[in-house]
Amino acid sequence: MDKKTMVADLAALVTAESPSSDLSAVDACADVVAEIGERHLGGAPERIRIDGRQHLRWSFGTEPKVMLLGHFDTVWPLGTLAELPWSVTDNIATGPGVFDMKAGIVQLFHALASLPSLDGVVVLLNSDEEIGSPTSRALIEEQARQVDAVLVLEAAADGAVKTARKGMSLYCVDIEGRAAHAGLEPERGVNAVVELAHQIQAVVELADPAAGTSVVPSVISGGTTTNTVAAQAQLWCDVRMWSAKEQERIDRSIRALVPVLAESRISVTGGPNRGPLESASSEKLYFLAHQVSSESGLGMLRDCAVGGASDGNFTAAVGTPTLDGLGAVGGGAHAATEHVEIDQMVPRATLLAGLVTRVLEGGL
Repeated sequence: MDKKTMVADLAALVTAESPSSDLSAVDACADVVAEIGERHLGGAPERIRIDGRQHLRWSFGTEPKVMLLGHFDTVWPLGTLAELPWSVTDNIATGPGVFDMKAGIVQLFHALASLPSLDGVVVLLNSDEEIGSPTSRALIEEQARQVDAVLVLEAAADGAVKTARKGMSLYCVDIEGRAAHAGLEPERGVNAVVELAHQIQAVVELADPAAGTSVVPSVISGGTTTNTVAAQAQLWCDVRMWSAKEQERIDRSIRALVPVLAESRISVTGGPNRGPLESASSEKLYFLAHQVSSESGLGMLRDCAVGGASDGNFTAAVGTPTLDGLGAVGGGAHAATEHVEIDQMVPRATLLAGLVTRVLEGGL
C-alpha cells in the first residue's frame, strides 16, 4: 500500500464537499467515491437511490460474508473549504470530513485492493449517516442480516477501535392545556408550561448514572403571549444507554408519563433510534483484530466504549457481530480541529486487510 496514493485519494474526497442536506453536493461526492472505488476494486458500484438520495454498494461473489460499512456525507456546510481548506502539514491532514470519515473510506479501498480475492466482501457506503440514516437504515439492516460480520470504518478513538456504543432514543412530549387571560381569569386556564416543568422533572428522574443511562431534556417550547395562560408546550428528550434492557425500560417509562395538572393532556412520539452496540457483539471480532495487529507488527490494539452512535448500532441490533472504529487515527470530529494522522493510514489499512482475510477464512 502506498501512502502517497492514499493522500491523493483523500484530497479528492475531502475537496468534494458533501453536507448531508445538499443532495447535489452529495451526488457529486458519490461520483468521486465511485471513481476511487472502481480504480482500486476493479468494478463500478451499484448506485442505490432511495427517496432521491444515493448510496453505493460493491458486492463480490455470490455468498456475502463480511460487510465493510461507512458514509461519505459530512456535517460541514457547503463552502467550508474556504475557511477550513484541505492541507497536509507535518503528517497532519485537515479539511472538512477528513476524519469523519473520508480517510476511513480511503483506507477501506486500499485495504481491499491488497487482497488476492474479494469473494464474499460487500462494501456499503451511504450518504445520510450524519442525519440518522433515514433512507439507508433498512438497506444497512437487510445487508447486515446476510453476512457473518460487519466492519465499520468510522474513525478510531485516539487509535482505539470501538467495541461498544451507546444506543440512542429520541422523544417528543407534547402537552395540551387550556388558554385563559393571565390577568383577568388565570384560574380558568390549564397551564401547559407548568405541566411541562413537572414532566421535565419526571423524565430527568428516569436517568440512571450508575448504569450509564442519561435522559437529557434538550429542547423546550411553550406558550404564545406573556399575558396568556399557555395552552401548548413541548419537550424533546435525548436518551442514551449501554444496554437494550435499559432502552426498553426508558421507553416504557416515558410512554407511561401521566399529567400532574387536572385536565392537562400528554402525548408522546418518537422512540428508539439506534439500539446499543453491546460489547458482546464485538468481542470475537476484536479478538481477531487484536491477533492481526500483534502478528502484523502493528503493536497492541486498544479498544474503548463511546457514547456516540453510528450505523454500527443498526447492524449490531439485528444480531450481526460488529466492530467499529476501524477507520482513521486523528481527532476533532465535527470541529474546526478535525484532522488525520497520515502516517497511520497504511497501518490501519493493513489491519483492516488482515481482519477481512480472517473473517473470509471463517475466523468467527
